[in-house]
Amino acid sequence: MDREQEEMQFLGFFGIYAESFKLIISCRKIFSKITLSLIIPMSFIYLVHMEVSGLLFGKIMKTEVELDETKSPAKSQKLRDLVSSEVAFFWLFKAAYFTLYLIFSLLSTAAVVYTVACIYTARELTFGKVMSVVPRVWKRLMVTFLCAFATMFVYNVVAVFVLVSCAIILIQTDAVDAVLAVVLVFYFVGFLYMTIIWQLASVVSVLEEAYGFQAMMKSRNLIKGKLWVAIVIFVKLIVGFAIIQAAFQTLVVDGSSSAMAKRVVYAILCFLLLSKMILFGLVIQTVIYFVCKSYHHENIDKSALSDHLEVYLGEYVPLKAKDVQLEQYQV
Repeated sequence: MDREQEEMQFLGFFGIYAESFKLIISCRKIFSKITLSLIIPMSFIYLVHMEVSGLLFGKIMKTEVELDETKSPAKSQKLRDLVSSEVAFFWLFKAAYFTLYLIFSLLSTAAVVYTVACIYTARELTFGKVMSVVPRVWKRLMVTFLCAFATMFVYNVVAVFVLVSCAIILIQTDAVDAVLAVVLVFYFVGFLYMTIIWQLASVVSVLEEAYGFQAMMKSRNLIKGKLWVAIVIFVKLIVGFAIIQAAFQTLVVDGSSSAMAKRVVYAILCFLLLSKMILFGLVIQTVIYFVCKSYHHENIDKSALSDHLEVYLGEYVPLKAKDVQLEQYQV
């Protein structure tokens, strides 16, 4: 990263995109290997999950239709047992998917964040070093994920409670639709904000001693002042993911079985686009971390950060805040 850190605070939407693209190009061999070993399997798991989930759900619905139409008690019992087994298998498949996707997601995040930080500190970087570091970092990321997941769970429970309460109180009034719409808007804004905090906390967990709820608090403080930039960037990424998912669902999962060749082509295109999008998104969230650091005048000592990264190559010992954290500078 050839840009001086104090200049990074002035990066806007396009500047962050350009910086992320430069990072990927400057170390494209390493990023290509990370993509092949971690991001491509994660993308494959995600898309296969969509295809298989559609097939399993369709099978369950077909069995339930047969159950509704049958008149034979014996056959009804067999169909009920079949539906129960199909539903159980469906949720077991979902659990297996979630576990595998989470593992590859955490490993990919660790690899990309570590790689970007090494580029920033001009450290010698090889794919072997990156992969040796990843297993040591993902445990910290797992703690942060669990804390973020718990926070999201509580947030959703409260949101459902508020939504249901408003619906019950206003059910007999003409304002119910308008109020529910406002509540949903606030819900999605809050959900997006917490997602941004979660993503930035993942970077904090790798590059600083904080992880878990502490990393989330650190992330919340860092994002101040650059919140709107982060919101626009993450909304664009979410829209990009949604477009790829919708295209895969429409053209592949729900596509005509007679056009198998077209479905395969569409599946490959969606697969490649999703892999590139994931890599770009992980690099962007790391760049946003450095931009936020610069914005708050927290000058990262590159030698201290380099020492922190070096620790991952041996037995992990958390670096103290006074070592990584970074004196403030004046502009």
